[in-house]
Amino acid sequence: METYKDIDNDSGVVGYEIGDQSIEVWFSGTARSYTYSYNVAGATHVENMKKLARNGDGLNAYINKFVKFKYDR
Repeated sequence: METYKDIDNDSGVVGYEIGDQSIEVWFSGTARSYTYSYNVAGATHVENMKKLARNGDGLNAYINKFVKFKYDR
C-alpha cells in the first residue's frame, strides 16, 4: 500500500494500490480496502482515480461523487 499524500489534509483516504485495471483504496476508520475496477466502476473512472491518487488530492471527493458504491464485492 502506498500512503496517500492528502496535500490539503481533508481526505478520508489513507492509502492506495494501483493495478493495471483497478485501484485499491484504504479509508481511515475501516478495516478493509475497496477495489474499484474497470469492470465495475469503469475504465474512465479508474484512470481518473489513479491520477488523483498519484497527485495526492481529490480522490475521496471523486469517489463520493462518482463511484461510491461501484467497488468490487
